[in-house]
Amino acid sequence: MARVIAVTNQKGGVGKTTTCVNLAASLSATKRRVLLVDMDPQGNATMGSGVDKNALELSGYDVLTKRAEVADVAITVDTAGFDLMPGNGDLTAAEVELMNEIGREHRLRLALNKVRDNYDYILIDCPPSLNLLTVNALSAADSVLIPMQCEYYALEGLAALMNTVEQIQETVNPDLQIEGLLRTMYDPRNSLTLDVSAQLAEYFGDKVYRAVIPRNVRLAEAPSYGLPALKYDRASKGAVAYLALAGEMVRRHGTKKTSAPVAV
Repeated sequence: MARVIAVTNQKGGVGKTTTCVNLAASLSATKRRVLLVDMDPQGNATMGSGVDKNALELSGYDVLTKRAEVADVAITVDTAGFDLMPGNGDLTAAEVELMNEIGREHRLRLALNKVRDNYDYILIDCPPSLNLLTVNALSAADSVLIPMQCEYYALEGLAALMNTVEQIQETVNPDLQIEGLLRTMYDPRNSLTLDVSAQLAEYFGDKVYRAVIPRNVRLAEAPSYGLPALKYDRASKGAVAYLALAGEMVRRHGTKKTSAPVAV
């Protein structure tokens, strides 16, 4: 059964979507079966996977409003090796439609439960805000992966996010855990980066991934080609870093492969 991981941070610009797309591709490269769920109305994870968000026949909107099942909506991204439940601006309409529905915060969880046996990992790209879409993601998730930059304001954002996680645990998902903290746009030459890293290690211990994601031009260029860095430039520092993260995650979980090998 898949481990469902919500990738979230209420602070924007921390590499959340970059992490979703590249981690999905890297986990697929380890022969794990992966579903990437785009729950952000901006649809960046969808576009970054090479799927046109403006040409979708079905999307996450249809899943949340019970017009379609995940299995009907999911697209196999052959170039990246994972499945994608795409998203676009229609997700905002879903949020409005669900406003007065009973059990609205559990729609995604109930939908994903039907396909969990088909995957090793389900990654959910969340909006950079706390709204009904994010609550649905956190309700569906086993754990939360938090990408963050090593800077002062990021620590403030982390404190707010931890409060949000506690609220979700108290209300809709008592089993929600912290999956890990991922340091992104990492520059070891910066003393503040090292200071913040030390603070994270002190408070979160082994929840801080050993793998770090550096600032990398090839990593930034890849989305414009609709490709993860692994497919755009396998030898780039960004691609290597996400492969290291995937390896670390697999070792932590001890997950066995449940699917046929995925070509890289």
